[in-house]
Amino acid sequence: MAPKPAASVRLTAAVLGSVVAAGCSAAATHSPSQRQAVPPVVSVPLPGEEARGLTVPFDAYNFSPAEIMTIEAAEDLLIRDCMRDQGMAWEVLPQARQEDVEPPHRRRYGVIEPQMAQLFGYHVPAERPSVAERRARWDVRTAKLSAQERRAAYGDDTAGDGGGCARQARRTRLQGAPKVDSSLFNRLIEQTFEASQRDENVVRAFQSWSACMTAVGVRYANPLQAVTDERWMRDDRPSSAEIRVATADVRCKEKTDLVAVWARAEKRLQDDAVRGHAEQFRVLKASKDQQLLTARRLLTRESSG
Repeated sequence: MAPKPAASVRLTAAVLGSVVAAGCSAAATHSPSQRQAVPPVVSVPLPGEEARGLTVPFDAYNFSPAEIMTIEAAEDLLIRDCMRDQGMAWEVLPQARQEDVEPPHRRRYGVIEPQMAQLFGYHVPAERPSVAERRARWDVRTAKLSAQERRAAYGDDTAGDGGGCARQARRTRLQGAPKVDSSLFNRLIEQTFEASQRDENVVRAFQSWSACMTAVGVRYANPLQAVTDERWMRDDRPSSAEIRVATADVRCKEKTDLVAVWARAEKRLQDDAVRGHAEQFRVLKASKDQQLLTARRLLTRESSG
C-alpha cells in the first residue's frame, strides 16, 4: 500500500498508548510526513547529531518521545498492581533502549540527516529494534486479553477516555500535578511554527535553498514542499529519484545553513510566547515535572525491588 499524502505540515500529538487523554501537556511535534513506514529491510541508523542537537524552547514544557515512554512504563506497573489485586495477570512490557527512541525534532524541518536521506529519501523509516519490539508486544498483549481482563484493565470505555486500572493508573500518575489546559500550548506550537516560515531570515534561507535545489532539476519554494511531493507517496519504498532529491535537499540545507536559521527564528518566537503567557507556561512546566517525578519514582522503586 502506498503511503498516504500529507498535504501540509500537521500538528501531531506524540502522546501514545496509555498516555492518551491522560492530561499530559500536549506532546506535540511537527512532522511533515505521516506516511507509512518503510518496511524494516534496511537497518535504521541511530539518530545523528543533526537530529539529537535540535531543540526549541517549548521542549521544557512538552513531553519528548522518551519521556512519554517513561510515563507509559510507570503506568504499566500501576496497571499490573491493580490487575493483581483483582486476581489477574498483566504482562509488563520491556522498556525501549533510550538510544533507539526518536529525538523529538528529527523531521521538524524535513530530512536533515545525510544518511537518512541516502537510505530512505523522504519516507519514514521503520522503528529502531527495541521500540518496534515494545510496540509489537503491546499489540500482542492487547489481543490476548479476555473480555474480563479487558474490562478490568480499561473499563467499558463508554466515555472514550479509558477506564478500569488504566484510569486508576493515570490518576495516580497525575497526583500532585497541576491541572493544565493544553489547548493554548497546542495553538502556540502551530502558530509559532507557521510564523517562523514568514521570518525574513528564514524566507531568504528558503530562497537560497530553493536556488540550490535547481541543480538537481527540481523546483520547490521550501523544504516542506519537497517532503510532501506527491511523487514520493506512490510507493512503500523510496525510488532512486526520491533518494537523489532528498540527498540534495540535505546538502542544500547544509550549504545555506537553513536549519540553524530556521531554529533561531523559532527560538525567538517561542521565547516571546513563553514571556507573553508566563503563568500558563509555569503551570505546564510544573505539571510536566511532577508527572515525570512520580513516574521515575515508581520505576526506581520497581528496580530496587
